[in-house]
Amino acid sequence: MLRGYRTSPSGLGCGLSLPAPPPRPQPMSGWDRSVGRTVTPPPPRRALSDRGRGRGISAPPASPANGRRVGGAGGGASGRAGAGSSPDRGDCAAARAPAAPRDSARGSRRTQHGGGGRGAPGLPEREDQDRPFYGEDFYCEIPRSFRHLSFYIFDRDVFRRDSIIGKVAIQKEDLQRYHNRDTWFQLQHVDADSEVQGKVHLELRLSEVITDSGAICHKVATRILECQGLPIVNGQCDPYATVTLAGPCRSEAKKTKVKKKTNNPQFDEVFYFEVTRPCSYSRKSHFDFEDEGVDKLEIRVDLWNASNLKFGDEFLGELRVPLKVLRQSSPHEAWYFLQPRDNGSKNLKPGDLGSLRLNVVYTEDHVFSSDYYSPLRDLLLRSADVEPVSASAAHILGEVCREKQEAAIPLVRLFLHYGRVVPFISAIASAEVRRTQDPNTIFRGNSLTSKCIDETMKLAGMQYLHVTLKPAIEEICQSHKPCEIDPVRLKDGESLESNMENLRQFVDRVFSVITKSGVSCPTVMCDIFFSLREAAAKRFQDDLDVRYTAVSSFIFLRFFAPAILSPNLFQLTPHHTDPQTSRTLTLVSKTIQTLGSLSKSKSASFKESYMAAFYELFNEQKYADAVKNFLDLISSSGRRDPKSVQQPILLKEGFMIKRAQGRKRFGMKNFKKRWFRLTNHEFTYQKSKGDPPLCSIPIENILAVEPLEEESFKMKNMFQVVQPERALYIQANNCVEAKAWIDILTKVSQCNQKRLAVYHPSAYLNGHWLCCRASSDTAAGCSPCTGGLPANIQLDIDGDRETERIYSLFSSYMSKLEKMQEACGSRSVYDGPEQEEYSTFIIDDPQETYKTLKQVVAGVGALEQEHAQYKRDKFRRTKYGSQEHPIGDKSFQSYIRQQSETPAHSM
Repeated sequence: MLRGYRTSPSGLGCGLSLPAPPPRPQPMSGWDRSVGRTVTPPPPRRALSDRGRGRGISAPPASPANGRRVGGAGGGASGRAGAGSSPDRGDCAAARAPAAPRDSARGSRRTQHGGGGRGAPGLPEREDQDRPFYGEDFYCEIPRSFRHLSFYIFDRDVFRRDSIIGKVAIQKEDLQRYHNRDTWFQLQHVDADSEVQGKVHLELRLSEVITDSGAICHKVATRILECQGLPIVNGQCDPYATVTLAGPCRSEAKKTKVKKKTNNPQFDEVFYFEVTRPCSYSRKSHFDFEDEGVDKLEIRVDLWNASNLKFGDEFLGELRVPLKVLRQSSPHEAWYFLQPRDNGSKNLKPGDLGSLRLNVVYTEDHVFSSDYYSPLRDLLLRSADVEPVSASAAHILGEVCREKQEAAIPLVRLFLHYGRVVPFISAIASAEVRRTQDPNTIFRGNSLTSKCIDETMKLAGMQYLHVTLKPAIEEICQSHKPCEIDPVRLKDGESLESNMENLRQFVDRVFSVITKSGVSCPTVMCDIFFSLREAAAKRFQDDLDVRYTAVSSFIFLRFFAPAILSPNLFQLTPHHTDPQTSRTLTLVSKTIQTLGSLSKSKSASFKESYMAAFYELFNEQKYADAVKNFLDLISSSGRRDPKSVQQPILLKEGFMIKRAQGRKRFGMKNFKKRWFRLTNHEFTYQKSKGDPPLCSIPIENILAVEPLEEESFKMKNMFQVVQPERALYIQANNCVEAKAWIDILTKVSQCNQKRLAVYHPSAYLNGHWLCCRASSDTAAGCSPCTGGLPANIQLDIDGDRETERIYSLFSSYMSKLEKMQEACGSRSVYDGPEQEEYSTFIIDDPQETYKTLKQVVAGVGALEQEHAQYKRDKFRRTKYGSQEHPIGDKSFQSYIRQQSETPAHSM
């Protein structure tokens, strides 16, 4: 699963890309690199389930008009990133291995400001600026272990060709030093010789050889076993290696076979080099490195990509092993990181290429098997049932975290995974509404409730957002119609009236697709909106509009309006929009937001006079009615007690033809035209509009709504409403009307617990079902129900990983947990003025809150001890030169230090 935003080149800028590496400066253009492989972690001290997976985001391949794809990551020595940033110089995420806690990492980066150069694909163009400001955020998963995080700055010329200006590379161990801080970094030079990745498994052996003349000489055997994580160049990788014995006065080279179409080649070839001449040793009984000058010799392995192009083979990296590391008694076998080769670029002065200001937030979690998280996870999942909810573990997490968002992300994902997100959000929303004094400010703050709902909509509603808005957004982007209505911004030759009409058409188009999309809204969102509606209506009974504003403040203000304003952040467009389209989308978003808010004073909603004048075009009751009908639909299907809404909400009505249901044993079952009416309580029909109902079907009695085969009655556009005793057969006026009734009936009944899994697609006539020929009218269905709509969205969520993230947050904010415990104690024994440091906590029940805090601290302490023990065990197993820790990593000593550290907070 990918968590983040896709970007593609759309001008001069700086961005990020995972997992493909950046292009190397060379005469050829349009190439990219990518790396993928699996490694096996060392065994654990106990059997831990490892269900590791790699996640990441990447920039999609750009069209020729927008430039080539850039960026990436790999196991090389110098690092890769592209379209701005990427982890690099590391292994891909570990695959299934019963070994160790899974390592997972998440990165949030804000690319803010560049100086002394222009930017890279991935962010908007900043024309003719030596100090471009980007101000954009990227959030992504890092799919593997890494050593450097690199950001690349590109320049795009008039022919839309990209060239690298420079890069910023941050070592992994330094990320915490820059964590969540604005920092200026100087750009480093980038060339083909410095951008390498991958590692090599090498074995060296020094041995004595007796020649035919009886003299003794020494030879070194160099065995190249394999390589891993080599880059892909121009869409292919045909690697080979050259092995050279080099010294001050000699150089002897040999070459392996070319391995076609693989970036993880298995060479397993051995090369022999004569270290000393036979005559030197005819009278010596032992071998001395220094005496013979052998300590100045080295084995150099160069990796190349075989190319048929005239520019020659591409350099992939090198490694150097001095012969003085060898001992005659045993071979030397180790993994090595490939290194760049020096071409003189280091003579450039720092600052010659400019600098880049970044704000990097990096989190890393080590995930154990499920058993370890049971106490903390169970405590969190009980949060919705705790009274008051402010005393629950999940609510406490929101209280101690500095930003509500960092608590909301793992909480929502955990509750979605275990099907508890609706009860939890309902509980915290009800508590927040009870604390709200003014209905006009309901859900307007950045509370835990609002952040949890935002995250839920982002996860469960993305497909719904795409289906609803993407065609309309694409139409706006492709039309390029002028829509500027600010007289000050009008260009020469543009007409204000014509622009206003263009904008009105776009607003009508977007408004229509939104208000007609209610039947597609995911069930989990509808359930949440229903709970918001109920809580608001109960709290502010005198305000009849609060049931609408409670829902519209999320679905319009926090869901649709931001997506229209910045479609690239929601993957509605593949790249950033041009300035004119961006301005059009801004105006459309403002208008849609105001229409959806149902504000009583529309003109006052706009600061600009031209927007107030434009909004007069929509000052009609039909727009308010459409919004209310839409909000009624998306906030009614999730109810558990249909009578809990006192006033029935009319969802759809109209004339259709129905067949008699056969409630009488004898009599004709003929077809009659009736007026049908659907509310959130019942489905009824009567002779004419306004007449008393002839039949009423409670919503909870609708077991299925499915099409009816035409052969049943030789009639088209028929569908059936299945009830416990019988089915009601209905014919709509046309196929469009039939689908609309099926969709909305399915929507309002999809939460019924007794919904059928199978049904009969044909009618029961003449003593049998026409579809399966079963004779009993109560026989089980013969075809699976279609359901009509996606009841919910299935998400790839790892509950253990989210619990680990929550543990990490609790551990980070342990001092606040302790202060909260003190606040509970203070409130329990002292009724006077509260200390200022305790006033920020919401504590409704000090005793219940203290009880939960004690359980949280105990659960966090147990996990912290497991992590400390795992680090000690891993430290003992760590071997420099192993596959997990190849030679050539300058940060290895830092890694050893980090692994051997004790936890920052001792329980």
